[in-house]
Amino acid sequence: MTGTPVADAFRGRNVLITGGLGFIGSGLARELVEAGANVVLVDSLIPEYGGNRRNVAEIEDRVVGNISDVRDEHSFRRLVQGQDIVFNLAGQDFLFDLAGQTSHLDSMIDPFTDLEINARAQLSILEACRHEAPEVRIVFASTRQIYGRPLRLPVDESHPIVPVDVNGVNKAAGEWYHLLYGDVYGLHVSVLRLTNTYGPRMRVRDARQTFLGYWLRLIVEGKPIQVFGTGEQRRDFNYVDDAVQAFLLAAARDEADGQVYNLGGSEHASLLELGELLLDLAGGGELEVVPFPPERKAIDIGDFYADFSKIRKELGWEPHVPLREGLAEALAYYRSEGRYYW
Repeated sequence: MTGTPVADAFRGRNVLITGGLGFIGSGLARELVEAGANVVLVDSLIPEYGGNRRNVAEIEDRVVGNISDVRDEHSFRRLVQGQDIVFNLAGQDFLFDLAGQTSHLDSMIDPFTDLEINARAQLSILEACRHEAPEVRIVFASTRQIYGRPLRLPVDESHPIVPVDVNGVNKAAGEWYHLLYGDVYGLHVSVLRLTNTYGPRMRVRDARQTFLGYWLRLIVEGKPIQVFGTGEQRRDFNYVDDAVQAFLLAAARDEADGQVYNLGGSEHASLLELGELLLDLAGGGELEVVPFPPERKAIDIGDFYADFSKIRKELGWEPHVPLREGLAEALAYYRSEGRYYW
């Protein structure tokens, strides 16, 4: 599909999205149906994991939904038959609302469930693809969390992989399974390491999966937001539409085959700066700086922002939505649609 416009690359194609009723999955679904793809959404709809039928309300008559757990290897073998492309968002980390276990803190409390979803289930998905759809193209959603505490900034793809929690270890294993199956069995696999993705349709019910999403809820409800530690920790951010475009490019371009790419933001901010920006957009509110809870301090990574020059050079991707604009869009969305998300 080299050189093909992204929209043309999906017209008439059969596409399966794991975590399809979640945050990024539903964004992909909307783009794909507009491009003329035949889209199947797989999601467990387990409340803690963020799948929400509201996310696809405007396209529900244009997609096929399947309520299934990614750990069910038998059903996935059937689902993957005849598919051209699989966007594998199952088991994403705490900043996203996808099909798998998503909370880093949860992974430390219940490591075996995290292992099942983020490692063993990934093998089941890959085995299903190997046997039932060996020509399928797979784009796997990995996470910047696998890098652990950065040794240098910005973090590029050659940075050591040193996770600080069970979820990061299992996500690294899931990523390496995908790359291995590409090397050994010839599956067409690419990996995106996502940073802090935000925007409409996040799971914001609590802070288990996304501190930023929960901040948006608290602001809408007129409650104070809390920053842990000093608040000087720096992060980069991607608006969901930018992240979706990266997935589409990775699936549409032959150059992505076998490659690992960081996503990242053109601007980064401290958590204090982020909180103050949100309060400014909201027209007021309260921000509290509080000590780190011990269980969260143990897995905090400090500053992190990514070097995304590889994907910019090879696929032409870069973020376009400024942080202020993206936050304003998200805030407006939850003011209008919040009743469906908390």
